[in-house]
Amino acid sequence: MPKPNHGVDNPRLGLITVLAVVAAFAFGLGLRKSSSEAARTAASVVLSLVPTGLILILLMASYVKVEEFRHRDRMLNMLKMAPWRGDEQVLDVGTGRGLLMIGAARRLTTGKSIGIDIWREQDLSHNTQEAAMRNAEIEGVRDRVELRHGDAQQIPFRDRSFDYVLSNLCLHNIPSREGRAAACREIARLLKPGGVALISDFAHTDEYAQAFQEQGLKTTRSFSFLIAPMLLTIVKASRP
Repeated sequence: MPKPNHGVDNPRLGLITVLAVVAAFAFGLGLRKSSSEAARTAASVVLSLVPTGLILILLMASYVKVEEFRHRDRMLNMLKMAPWRGDEQVLDVGTGRGLLMIGAARRLTTGKSIGIDIWREQDLSHNTQEAAMRNAEIEGVRDRVELRHGDAQQIPFRDRSFDYVLSNLCLHNIPSREGRAAACREIARLLKPGGVALISDFAHTDEYAQAFQEQGLKTTRSFSFLIAPMLLTIVKASRP
């Protein structure tokens, strides 16, 4: 039975890391054969860094294969304070290959889980709508999901359209602080009364919290401890 594949975040960085470890190992071995004492000392330093690189690669692989699903469940379980009815309207901003969109859809019956993205290849490997829909089919939620092309800074939905808005490892890709704040304002705009937004990222989470607070949302932050190469923070923002 096929398993969902949600790709590798920032695949260029992952490839650079693998190539750097391989190159360091080969370079270190070459230096160690030198007759120069300085070269052999440099080889020891270079080779001592290789295990750190290997650990980083293993952490990346662990997140892709296991930890991202644990993280998804942790985020969705944070919504138990507002128990799932099954008819919710859910939006996943920067859905990529559908990780959160699909996780939310699995908790729905008559509701709809919508994913929006601009599907840039540099953000996620094989980042396409087709890949996201394949994952939805594998997890049996094809009839409860919908994909739309949309920019997080100008989300194409009416005010107060969603019970929950979710996002994971997306908003940091917006290069400017004002752009990230605009995305947070859009997310706040979309929340129904009593609605909740959960934004997970490894950077700029203090900015997100501040932007939500400026929109009158009650905001908290918590860490998601994973076997992963980065520490993720989840910003929870609730509309009264």
